[in-house]
Amino acid sequence: MTRVAAIDCGTNSIRLLVADAHPDTGELVDLDRRMKIVRLGQGVDRTGRLAPEALERTFAACREYAAAIKEHGAERIRFVATSASRDAENRDEFVSGVLDILGVEPEVITGDQEAAYSFTGATKELGPVDGDSYLVVDIGGGSTEFVVGDDHVRAARSVDIGCVRLTERHLVRDGVISDPPTDTEIAAIRADIEAALDLAEQTVPLREARTLVGLAGSVTTVAAIALGLPEYDSAAIHHSLIPYDQVQEIATRLLHATHEERAAIPVMHPGRVDVIGAGALVLLAIMERTGAQEVVVSEHDILDGIAWAAAEEIHAAGKRD
Repeated sequence: MTRVAAIDCGTNSIRLLVADAHPDTGELVDLDRRMKIVRLGQGVDRTGRLAPEALERTFAACREYAAAIKEHGAERIRFVATSASRDAENRDEFVSGVLDILGVEPEVITGDQEAAYSFTGATKELGPVDGDSYLVVDIGGGSTEFVVGDDHVRAARSVDIGCVRLTERHLVRDGVISDPPTDTEIAAIRADIEAALDLAEQTVPLREARTLVGLAGSVTTVAAIALGLPEYDSAAIHHSLIPYDQVQEIATRLLHATHEERAAIPVMHPGRVDVIGAGALVLLAIMERTGAQEVVVSEHDILDGIAWAAAEEIHAAGKRD
């Protein structure tokens, strides 16, 4: 057993997992799993820089996570930063702040590395699929990762469509978000998604796998709505099967709802209210492109993949010793 801490810092949220990893059994036992919406990617698509207020929100979450990691006594910490910090001119400011607080330097990973971590986290407990493969899609705030594989990754691609990036690009004018979006604005988001899917399909055979696995907050929120949950329930959502017809109905409803109507949905996190419509549309477009009749929703994703990578580092170091 190895106790590790994993932090996934994306465009919209920062998440912590402290877990006991059992490499021989493939079991990852959660001790502490939490998430904060910090919107690190606020304005990055427009300015190319991380905003001071976004950095401070992120550093505040890091201080909270540092206390939790110390309390649990994790042997190793892995901090992975994804889309927003890849794109930012001032990412050195972000790196030094994290290092001061947590004592580890964030790994600003490539899209391909992000895809590999997501695939491991999502499929390790599902096991191999005889004669078939998985298509894992991780719909984030700034980017979406596509990975095809069975017991290992065969093809992966990260493209710059995410719920925050698409919302800021098409629905924000002079600091005000369309409420609700117009048909023209929705069509513009859809055009960006389709172009990104064309790009992803140059590398990843999107229509090859029979099993579509969906990750991250946009997907899990759609699943929670489809399941009619009175409050967010990770155990109920994990490995639920959501059919295409429900995804289509929910995406359409979210895109045409007002801010107040979306905020009133019991399972809606306040930080997702303004971006969930774009995220749901990404999922819908992927299902239409691949012909998937359902999506397997996983609560285990890149965060779990990062934890496994940390555990394997310790395991490998022990073997060398």
